[in-house]
Amino acid sequence: MMWLKRTMGLAGVFGLGLAALAGNGAQAQEPDRIFDKSTVWRPLTPNDKLVVYGIDDPAVAGVACWYTQPEKGGIKGTLGLAEDVSDISLACRQVGPVQFKDKFKQGEVVFSERRSLIFKSMQIVRGCDVKRNTLIYMVYSDKVIQGSPKNSTSSVPLAPWGTEPPPKCGDFLKG
Repeated sequence: MMWLKRTMGLAGVFGLGLAALAGNGAQAQEPDRIFDKSTVWRPLTPNDKLVVYGIDDPAVAGVACWYTQPEKGGIKGTLGLAEDVSDISLACRQVGPVQFKDKFKQGEVVFSERRSLIFKSMQIVRGCDVKRNTLIYMVYSDKVIQGSPKNSTSSVPLAPWGTEPPPKCGDFLKG
């Protein structure tokens, strides 16, 4: 179902000439679907669900994030026509030795996904708390016309892994 939503969402964006809204390529990574849990039973059509996805930070090896988002079932959900709600939770953790692949800007997009045919998107962005040597991740959902205050934040304090000392995230900030 998710591939149909994404396909229709992207087709709608390109069809209206809004390709610039798709972000800076942060959608290149396909999230791993970990599991789902039905929340609303619907006869003859798929149920509404909460779905847990996992992604690796494309610019920081050794850091992964998991987010949970609702997915609509029913006829609209099956056809990819339902607008998904903005309630998304996030947890990020160090899962190995941290290695920065490149410098990054505060608030840089790690992952982005369409949440409706045209106007709504979900984004995970990354920042660095230099004082505490901690990566900060925030997930939020927004609309082109009307913003959404729904968000969730997770932090990853950079810690030694084995005998390797942790890198300083501030050394990898642009500007």
